[in-house]
Amino acid sequence: MRLNLATVFGILLIAAGAVALVVKGITWTKKEEILDIGPIEATAETEERIPIPTWAAGLIIAAGVLVVIVGSRKAA
Repeated sequence: MRLNLATVFGILLIAAGAVALVVKGITWTKKEEILDIGPIEATAETEERIPIPTWAAGLIIAAGVLVVIVGSRKAA
């Protein structure tokens, strides 16, 4: 069985949707300089987050399934 490009892309979409369901968002830490007066420095670390809604993850999985189905029909 040989996988075509559409099938591989669909599998990647399904995997990305599954990861989005588990992780529920992208989080990173940002370091900000608050005060800088000569040798005196003050910094603060803030955590920022981009939430990924459950419906969006489900939509990504559904799109992946659709691409796999369409890709497998074209290959046959």
